Amino acid sequence: MSTMSNSTSSADGDDDLLSFEKLDRSSPDLWPEQIPGVSEFASLKSPVPRPGTSPKWMAELENEDIGLLQEFGSLTTSQLMEKIKGLQNLAYQLGLDEAREMTRGKFLNILQKKF
Repeated sequence: MSTMSNSTSSADGDDDLLSFEKLDRSSPDLWPEQIPGVSEFASLKSPVPRPGTSPKWMAELENEDIGLLQEFGSLTTSQLMEKIKGLQNLAYQLGLDEAREMTRGKFLNILQKKF
């Protein structure tokens, strides 16, 4: 029972559990990589944008695009799903309209190939 009382430590006895040993993890035999390529990926440092600067992808956006991003970001999940359904319906309707106009152009012979 004395081992049980020694293994449980109070806040005062936590210093007994510290170890200052340095482990050398450079050996692939002792410390194999769990998932190949993770170490290389973890060593890459992603650039953290400085405050006041915008990321590269935002440089190509216009004010209207940024406004749309902010609008979509403020929607709830259900509102966003409704917006997506509306966009899908609009895309479907545009496809039907395009097919109708292409058929019309074919019948009017305005899409003939010139030789």
